[in-house]
Amino acid sequence: MKVTVVGAGAVGATCADNIARKELCQELVLLDIKEGLAEGKAQDMMQTATLLGFDTKITGSTNDYSKTAGSSVVVITSGIPRKPGMTREDLIGTNAGIVKGVCENILKYSPEAIIIVISNPMDTMTYLALQSTGLPKNRIIGMGGILDSSRFKYQISQRLTCSPSDLNAVVIGGHGDTTMIPLIRFATWNSVPVSNFLSHDEQTAIVNDTMVGGATLTKLIGTSAWYAPGAAGAALVEAIVRDEKKLFTCCVALDGEYGQKDICLGVPVIIGKNGWEQIVEFGLNDDEQAKFNASADAVRSMNDVLATLA
Repeated sequence: MKVTVVGAGAVGATCADNIARKELCQELVLLDIKEGLAEGKAQDMMQTATLLGFDTKITGSTNDYSKTAGSSVVVITSGIPRKPGMTREDLIGTNAGIVKGVCENILKYSPEAIIIVISNPMDTMTYLALQSTGLPKNRIIGMGGILDSSRFKYQISQRLTCSPSDLNAVVIGGHGDTTMIPLIRFATWNSVPVSNFLSHDEQTAIVNDTMVGGATLTKLIGTSAWYAPGAAGAALVEAIVRDEKKLFTCCVALDGEYGQKDICLGVPVIIGKNGWEQIVEFGLNDDEQAKFNASADAVRSMNDVLATLA
């Protein structure tokens, strides 16, 4: 099996590193537009193989998509990252052209590939990938909800001083500071509602800290985060190639689910060898549904910008 990661920046390289360490494929291709970057990072990773004990073959390529031929899964991380003060929405003009071009080139050589979108603004880039390729909707997946849910679990674990691995917590809606919806009501600590352990104010603080999690890191380190986004992308690849039937929040095309149509938005889905295989509908209360609808409206406004870029 072959997997391709497009974009050899911090997120793409971290994603590739995780994929290689877990031996999720026999061959991994890392591709970038910058001369020598992907080749150099691929060689650097390959030099860790004997130290880390993996046998995945990693190949770097400067914009030669023929080397990606036959990829089963393609992860798109390419595009400009956020800088302090920038929103994900600020990236739409530049990254739309990049993502559309990447999809076209990938499908020339891997027409059966499942495409994972990490590039920001992720909900709009996922929608663009779906609309521009015409692929079956189950083969286009935006990663954002996996990352947001991981950040949600981190924030809860900090308050409870417990292991994040003991938590189940889901973020739905858009992958944005004002559009994501951490569902604190559904969060559990080994099946026990976290509301049993946290005050209302503590729960509110967790939700708020989760929503600005990406912006907080951007302010601290001067650019977008990469360790958690890269790991989240690799986790999604793993669920696909190992047919794990994992329940993840991912950005997928909605056709009436959660009351929305003609949009890609983060909802709980089952992930397996066919991509996303089933949308799982939570029983949202009126407040949660209203927030989801508002999130959809905001993402739809971003999607409308795509029409002005033609």
